[in-house]
Amino acid sequence: MNVHITLAHPEPTSFNGSLTYRAETYFKRAGNNVTKTDLYASDFDPVERGAHYKDRSNKDVFIPLGEQRAAWKNGTTPEDVRSEIDNLRNADLVILQFPLWWHGPPAILKGWFDRTFPSGGVYTSRMRYDEGYFKGKRAMLSVTTGAPEEAFGPGARGGDPATMLWPLHYSLHYLGFEVLHPFLAHGVQGHGYSYEDHGKAECRLAQKLDSWEDRLAGVWNEAAQSFPGWPDWDHRGQPLS
Repeated sequence: MNVHITLAHPEPTSFNGSLTYRAETYFKRAGNNVTKTDLYASDFDPVERGAHYKDRSNKDVFIPLGEQRAAWKNGTTPEDVRSEIDNLRNADLVILQFPLWWHGPPAILKGWFDRTFPSGGVYTSRMRYDEGYFKGKRAMLSVTTGAPEEAFGPGARGGDPATMLWPLHYSLHYLGFEVLHPFLAHGVQGHGYSYEDHGKAECRLAQKLDSWEDRLAGVWNEAAQSFPGWPDWDHRGQPLS
């Protein structure tokens, strides 16, 4: 099988980096092909802008979706975007690895969504949801948080992970992926910041890496999250009663 990992963390030695490395080594050891994009290390530009399009269809006004559609049709989609799409198209499983910052993903990952999934290319008015471009492929979020697990949940002070991750999950569903339940690693503090003894934290995080590998061992067979698809809506896009 083919696995692609997109890492969105600026520090290679972070716990996000460790989770990425563990996933890489596990899948390679199991005989799978693994590719990786490190968004910070590759200096990926997350800002959609006219400068990305060398042969603009409208040179007076920059209309992002219009330029995306024109570039795809003309074969001039920016090289960094084409490379990312190729990685995803070749993958059976896509893992997005990132920390939760301000109740969402780092800006570079949101910008990666903005640019890597061009209109008219990987989605159209009909090629969406259960008829999406990446139909038959699996995707999973692996997420770290600074606060401990006890701080998260509906109404909790840390927020509800299901709510905070919903935009990414639904966007992946929109693109046709089978979206797996996220892997969450709580209580990952930066250097010099911890609410527990350093040795205890190190032991807990080492155990979390082991549980991550255990999760990956069954990833091909686990059930995906349930989302509505085309048969579930009327002509207005409202749920069928």
